[in-house]
Amino acid sequence: MSDMVARYARTMPDAVAFRDGDATSTWLGFHDRVTRIANALSERGVGVGDRVAVLGLNSVELVEATVAALRVGAVCVPLNFRLVADEIAYQLVDSGAVAIVVDAALAPVVAGARRNPDVPTRTVLVMRGESEHGESLDAATAAASPDYVEVDVNDYEPAFIMYTSGTTGWPKGAVLTHRNLLLHSFSNMVHAGVEAGERIGLSGAPFFHIAGVSGLHITMTAGGTTVLSPSGGFDPAAMVDLLERERVTSCFFVPAQWAAIVAVPGVKERRLALRKASWGAAPASTTLLRTIIETFPEAELSTAFGQTECSPVTCILKGEDAIRKIGSVGTPMLNVEVRVVDDETNDVPRGEVGEIVYRGPLVMSGYWNKPKETAEAFRGGWFHSGDLVREDEDGYFYVVDRKKDMIISGGENIYCAEVENVIAGHPKVGEVALIGVPDTRWGESPLAIIAPRDPADPPTAADIDQWCREHLAAYKRPRDVALVEALPRNPSGKVLKTSLRTEYGAASAGDSAV
Repeated sequence: MSDMVARYARTMPDAVAFRDGDATSTWLGFHDRVTRIANALSERGVGVGDRVAVLGLNSVELVEATVAALRVGAVCVPLNFRLVADEIAYQLVDSGAVAIVVDAALAPVVAGARRNPDVPTRTVLVMRGESEHGESLDAATAAASPDYVEVDVNDYEPAFIMYTSGTTGWPKGAVLTHRNLLLHSFSNMVHAGVEAGERIGLSGAPFFHIAGVSGLHITMTAGGTTVLSPSGGFDPAAMVDLLERERVTSCFFVPAQWAAIVAVPGVKERRLALRKASWGAAPASTTLLRTIIETFPEAELSTAFGQTECSPVTCILKGEDAIRKIGSVGTPMLNVEVRVVDDETNDVPRGEVGEIVYRGPLVMSGYWNKPKETAEAFRGGWFHSGDLVREDEDGYFYVVDRKKDMIISGGENIYCAEVENVIAGHPKVGEVALIGVPDTRWGESPLAIIAPRDPADPPTAADIDQWCREHLAAYKRPRDVALVEALPRNPSGKVLKTSLRTEYGAASAGDSAV
């Protein structure tokens, strides 16, 4: 990514690289800022192989810090701005991040995380304002050398550690190499028909999300202009204004965002330049997909399916099949090899349900510092996704179930084990299970089903909410609580979440795509 910036700074220095509100960055101006930030990091002892965390809302400064980390040969670790101090501390300790670049508004959260004595982060650079909790990035950049220093890093070396949770409840860092992301960009450009210099609204996804990182990489590879969209609260009317004003030609949103966009009054009459509209990261109903197509008839609708560990897209449903194969996640993308297998990794007959497994250069190198989990994920030489699918007679895939115990709420993955571990620590909780239930706004929302430690003194919903506020990001917190005498279990002692989903009306993913 750093090399691309340097190349475009040489070949088209005055072309617009980024639009961030009223601010414009040319490729040369962006390159110069990245160079100075990289040198500031280097002067503070950051070098090849070190980890640099970045934490902030979407902004050109955040992108500059990201590319600057790569420019010195470091590994970038994007952190979710919704996390609380304990969660940030875990990821800083696990990644071994020696430096962090953080928005001024979020610097107190980092300060709280650094109270953990195991956090190795020694350098804190504060962007978009000043804070007593770190150095000013602007001051450090102004004092740094403007000389561009090339650092030789092998394509197979880590570029990003993207944190994604698992069934253990502790987040795992998926290690994506420079080669992973570069070939993912090329593959997407082939399938989506991205043209050189094409302007793309950056997906509406935050940069801590793989959709934000990969979308940024694709646009930069093509030498296009990236229009940065605000993160935090999503305003559909403001987003339509942005798409129209900036003449955005291609964009990605999660289904909840698309549903809000198509509901904006008068959106069909707006003079948009959209040629490509894509969605993913959560299930979408066929009704919503038809509405998107009707609302934006000039735009080609496509589906992107995959997961963080695969950079992330593995299957695409191209525009011409959006109606003919509605509900499908499409066919495998270039550079992705797939199989559908049973529990013994034997191929299942076409039409039968099995787990989709992957192999190819888009698949991560492994989980950071987790050899056991990496070996399990790659058993038999294929990456096991945990997604259950069926393949039709034409080779199109349909998701029939999602990863075990995962809830997708507004495009955000909520991993039950992590939330259950926190709730189980409450003194009034005997045992807990978390499931997703239908939510008209978010698609799904988490419901905590609790068996009290003392039936005569059960926890209230307010008790659980206050407890979770201290330990979990807002989007992970249960929206409601249900009390039961005991959780249903099978003869092996495992909680029967299938029974709980049936009892509490959890939605099935069988007629939707992810």
